[in-house]
This record gives sequence, structure tokens and C-alpha cells, in this order.
Amino acid sequence: MKVDVTKVWVDDTYVHILTSEGVERMEAIDNYERLRMATPEQLQNFETDNIGIHWPELDEDLSYEGFFKADAMEERSELYVLFKRFPQINVAGIARSLGIKQSLMAAYICGTKKPSKARRDAIVNELHALGRALLEIA
Repeated sequence: MKVDVTKVWVDDTYVHILTSEGVERMEAIDNYERLRMATPEQLQNFETDNIGIHWPELDEDLSYEGFFKADAMEERSELYVLFKRFPQINVAGIARSLGIKQSLMAAYICGTKKPSKARRDAIVNELHALGRALLEIA
């Protein structure tokens, strides 16, 4: 699903998008820990591209396609559930260590793109390696 977004704005409660067809969608800031903990100034410091919104200072991304997905957790991707459960994991860092773009990783997480089995396994293996490295800290 390609979403043509013409306007993005953030208020105290929601991140809003407006499509070229005139459809307005919103995501609650409270659904995203990094956005929820951000200052009003940080929330306004976002960048957009053709697939989503990025807050560089917060290391948070929202895919436009994610605005059109059901909110039920059981309909969310496996990676969405995992990264939502552990928001302290740096998605950008995991993407960099895998040699993929952060926007692609965000698309995997929100479920707008489905990773191949090999890519999914690489992501899981990278998370396991991070866990093992953390366990080695004395």
C-alpha cells in the first residue's frame, strides 16, 4: 500500500497525516514511548519522506502505511510486538548493525513490509547477540 501524504502535523495528543485524497489519519502519541516521553519541542522536530515520519533526536519512526493498520496488537507484526515490548532497544542501531536502512526496519516493524525468512532470522539473531553481549557485562 503506497500512501501519498501531503501534510504531517503533531499536536499534544496525536500525530496526524493528510493524504492527497483528503483522508486524515492519526496515531496517538501515547502509543509510542519515545514520543510520549518527548518534550513538545522534540515532537515538532521531525522529518518526512515518501514512506513515513522520523524524529532523529528521538530515534522514532512512523510509517504512513501504519496509520491505516488496525490498532489491535494481535494484528500487529511479530517485530512490532517485540520492539513495543522492549522500547529501550535502539531500532536504528539494530538496522545499522544489519546493514539495512532504518526506514526499511521501521516498515518491517509496523508490518507494511514483510521481511523474508532470512531477514527475519538475521534480525532475531542480532537481538540475541545483543542479549548475549549484555549478559557478559560484569
